[in-house]
Amino acid sequence: MSTTPRPAPADRRNGPFTRANLLSTLTGGYLPLIVATLVMVLPLLWMMISSFKAPHEILSTDLAVLPESPSLANYEAAWNSVPIPRFFLNSVIVTTIGASVKVLLAIFTAYALVFVRFPFKRVIFVLILVALMVPPQVSILPNYVLIAGLGGVNTYWGIILPGLGTAFGTFLLRQYFLTVPPAMLEAAELDGAGHLRSLWSVVVPISVPTVATVALVTIVTEWNDYIWPLIITSEASRMTLPVGLTALQNSEGNTGSGWGILMAGTVLVIVPVLIVFAMLQRHIVSGLTQGSVTG
Repeated sequence: MSTTPRPAPADRRNGPFTRANLLSTLTGGYLPLIVATLVMVLPLLWMMISSFKAPHEILSTDLAVLPESPSLANYEAAWNSVPIPRFFLNSVIVTTIGASVKVLLAIFTAYALVFVRFPFKRVIFVLILVALMVPPQVSILPNYVLIAGLGGVNTYWGIILPGLGTAFGTFLLRQYFLTVPPAMLEAAELDGAGHLRSLWSVVVPISVPTVATVALVTIVTEWNDYIWPLIITSEASRMTLPVGLTALQNSEGNTGSGWGILMAGTVLVIVPVLIVFAMLQRHIVSGLTQGSVTG
């Protein structure tokens, strides 16, 4: 007995329902996302394209998106105008040491606030929350008086030391550590593990997304920090890349030919951060949301 295969039921998702709600889907979801992306990406894209343009193309009244003849002349001029390799090395040293110490301090502090019993633990956590609300500019003058008094002007440790505390990283890690099942720590304690071993063998391995998020935010903050390195350094041998852009601007003056060179220097500053972001971006969303369910 032969049977005729029945036709597959029509997919209602491709019917009038989807077409009728296309506009609401675009305006309610994709359109704001596209607009926000364009607002953030277009200035960066324009800066990168302009870094390959000649001066008359940047200041021309006729809009030209792409350069007529792309050239690396702006990058060569920026490289030769100021000691960019030295600025780059200073930024790498300051960011590597500063970010590493800040992340480690945030991990230890968050672990102590969650898993270690000691007096005034809640008071300390409230003070950390207060630190999140205080603008960092408030502490610039006291920090300068202290660091200058200790002889930290034009030194690496003078740049790094005032910013070693990270209230944001401590708060974010503390919120995630609260979600760690206590049974896991109890099992580690029964096996003879102390606090240090429990931290690195149990807590940190299951907190990689959150730790990566704190590391990314810390690296970006350290790399882009401008005000404090500008205040505490006056010699090119200790200036970081963001401060070096000011030296580059001063060397080029306000002439029209300097805009392309400045944009080339800015590209050199942001490219390392974009690389780090690309490496850690898959951890960002999960790291920011995993600890948000616990108060």
